[in-house]
Amino acid sequence: MCAGTAPGAFRLDAARRAHPVAAETEPSPTVLEAAENCPTEAVALHVAETGEAVFPPEE
Repeated sequence: MCAGTAPGAFRLDAARRAHPVAAETEPSPTVLEAAENCPTEAVALHVAETGEAVFPPEE
């Protein structure tokens, strides 16, 4: 799902597992959508400068 939703931000390895293309990326609605729709909830997004959680939101 991640690589299909945000192919510029995620790539699939030989085992068809998604990995980020880079450790840091510019924020975008597409990357947020990929995180929100990850079926295994394996994607977490943080503000690089502060470490503040973007997704999943802190409770």
